[in-house]
Amino acid sequence: MIRDARVLRAGFVPREVEHREAEVNHLSSVLEPITNGEPADTAIVTGPSGTGKTCISKFVTERLREEVLDVETTYVNCWRNYTRFRTLYQILDALGATIDIHRQSTPHDELVDRLQQHDGPRTVIILDEVDQLEDPSVIYDLHSLPQFAIICIANKEEELFSRVDDRLVSRLRSSEHVRMDKYHDEQLYDILSARAKWGLDEDVITDDQLYRIADAAAGDARLAIGILRTAAGKADRENHERITDDILLDAAEDARAQIKQKSIDSLTPHQRIVYDIVREHGPLGPGEIHDHYTDEVDDPRTKRTVRSYLSKMAQYNLLEAEGTSRDREYAIIESPPAATTT
Repeated sequence: MIRDARVLRAGFVPREVEHREAEVNHLSSVLEPITNGEPADTAIVTGPSGTGKTCISKFVTERLREEVLDVETTYVNCWRNYTRFRTLYQILDALGATIDIHRQSTPHDELVDRLQQHDGPRTVIILDEVDQLEDPSVIYDLHSLPQFAIICIANKEEELFSRVDDRLVSRLRSSEHVRMDKYHDEQLYDILSARAKWGLDEDVITDDQLYRIADAAAGDARLAIGILRTAAGKADRENHERITDDILLDAAEDARAQIKQKSIDSLTPHQRIVYDIVREHGPLGPGEIHDHYTDEVDDPRTKRTVRSYLSKMAQYNLLEAEGTSRDREYAIIESPPAATTT
């Protein structure tokens, strides 16, 4: 049943992208100076989860590498590498410049010096989930180095701007902004149809089933592809000739649960403490959450930082927020948002 499993994976970058031509052209034009050996503006790519921000960024940079010999690209997930040291180390590692760097003793400034001394090909650095950086000054470090072009990916611009100092805010506001909206159902259908065409045997899934997946995903391509992947995997394991409606219904629930668990597993140690506080004591307001949090940790982050944690978890459907900004309370989302494939 599964012809090419790669096509169904979350991180797969297709040869052609659906319904993001304007965004691809915009981002390509921002990076075009680097093809002539000139500095490129920083690009900020924003939009809700599942709108193709990472996919488009990788698509554009891969196409750039195909067209130009002396351009390289490196990708850093800032949720996983949330400290300044980890981010700088990941970039240097991709450049092959970490041989004598010691994780415990090498000072941060030495890592920045290494980047300043880099005389290899111009490099595009994708900073995914950039609003998760504990110390956003790393953006300033990179912004000042002309041999690097930066793509910053975040859900919301204001979440990023609220966590950086004034000198960087002015620079980021003058950067090129590529904004992505949620997909419409017809657009998600086209994306799913292309994945099914290249990844599955013919007649394994009907157009009607693909439309139902698109409807259930509510504009989130990551979830839509996850449902298709989960359904195809289960049907294949159970030796079905096609994906049945029962399999599809189970796949929708399983895919949501898998994405939710992956998001929970991605939380930083401090974010996980905040999440567990809400799970155990919620619904709670931000002030109450911060009070519990400061009781549990030795080096608490600021109220502003904890509010950014809460906002991020709400964006990823781990928490739900009720009320206005003045009386807002956060609670755990016990089950995935209601949606059906029947």
